[in-house]
Amino acid sequence: MAKKPHMRLRRVRNPEAMKDEEYRYWQRQATHVRLAAVSEISSEAYALKGTHVSRLRRTLVHLEREQG
Repeated sequence: MAKKPHMRLRRVRNPEAMKDEEYRYWQRQATHVRLAAVSEISSEAYALKGTHVSRLRRTLVHLEREQG
């Protein structure tokens, strides 16, 4: 079983500093780690939607040309 990465907690009082720190964190991560995180977030978001999601509906129209 794979080990989970070690998590580090920091107390940040300034929201702008927090955003900057988060940006720096993700920039330090390898590309495959960032892609895995995006994939996980996407999967979780689709799971929250459930199976009863409204779908795009297609309207079919059949037109006949006049002969002649």
